[in-house]
Amino acid sequence: MMRLCFYFQVHQPYRLNRTYSIFDIGTRTSYFDDSLNQSVMSRVSQNCYLPTNKLLLDLIRQWDMRCAFSITQTALSQMKQWVPEVIDSFTALFETGRVELLSESSHHSLASVYSMAEFCDQVRLHTVTCKQHLQAPSRIFRNTELIYFDQVAEAVSQLNLDAMLCEGSQSVLGWRSPNHVYRGPSSVKLLPRHFQFSDDVAFRFANQAWEGYPLTAHKYAKWLEQSTLEADCINVFLDYETFGEHHKSSSGILDFLTQLPAAVHKTRSMTFATPSEVVDNCRPRDVLAVPNPVSWADSARDLSTWAGNHMQRALLEDLYALESAVKSRGDAHLLEVWRRLQTSDHFYYLSTKTDADGAVHQYFNPFTSPYHAYMVTHHILTDMRLKLNA
Repeated sequence: MMRLCFYFQVHQPYRLNRTYSIFDIGTRTSYFDDSLNQSVMSRVSQNCYLPTNKLLLDLIRQWDMRCAFSITQTALSQMKQWVPEVIDSFTALFETGRVELLSESSHHSLASVYSMAEFCDQVRLHTVTCKQHLQAPSRIFRNTELIYFDQVAEAVSQLNLDAMLCEGSQSVLGWRSPNHVYRGPSSVKLLPRHFQFSDDVAFRFANQAWEGYPLTAHKYAKWLEQSTLEADCINVFLDYETFGEHHKSSSGILDFLTQLPAAVHKTRSMTFATPSEVVDNCRPRDVLAVPNPVSWADSARDLSTWAGNHMQRALLEDLYALESAVKSRGDAHLLEVWRRLQTSDHFYYLSTKTDADGAVHQYFNPFTSPYHAYMVTHHILTDMRLKLNA
């Protein structure tokens, strides 16, 4: 029987203070907009996290549904501060034994590209944080926005993790199907995302111009069933905020999720599985070589989402150039601030892409333009650099 694996990414950044100007350098210490961050976290909790967690708990009890989450430290710490009941609702899911918590980098950063030492530190930190607030994460790893390349697979192997998620694009798989488990150049097993089925829900669900609209649970299950021939698994990976936030409940997205387990069960050819269950039951079909980073972001599925223009690259270089100075201070608060500045969203907001990719970049974007985002980020990094040199 083919294994259907649903994984949900839960993440919220610490958004920067949009009014931080050149005149604040050296005088203003508040880099982050606590009021905005509390407002967004409260809204998304009411629209997505709380109702969808309750729904999933019911589906697990009724249909033995299984799935996986990764939850960033930046999201967890904001939940703890402003909506602790959300942590309780996630804990209830994990206590069923049917929901897996994945390992990841703590601050949803690009450290795997810019500093492998910092990347490994963040993976270890995330494990500690999850143990404190939820439970120990499994030995399955999910990198920021599914960024994957051979070097990061080697690092994940050195961290004693067994497998990791990756994008199932042609640049990763070539002629191969995403419906199997593979292996990287190390011992790490790879679970490729089926991006068509994932994006049908994440991006196309409410698009009335899409030929598949309206997407019902029955229709989706039929599409999945038609792909089960010679398939070991189908991996549907998407942002959890898809349910109720990106697609409002009025779109029917929660009704779709409610009806999906019954529709899948009716096919009699698929069963829900966690990533660990997929890895344990599906042998790797081939070894993949991926020398250059790929991700699940935008149509290019590479790093251009965060490092595609000069503004983004310049700020990333400035940020990671501070690593030695920050860590040599031995200041836990300063280190945490620097790590919050690493969150990939800050560079995502600097993207100058247009068309469909540009529209997606407006999700949760607090800035009026990429240039506004650049100036605020530049001023903040300048202030931090001056503090370190003082």
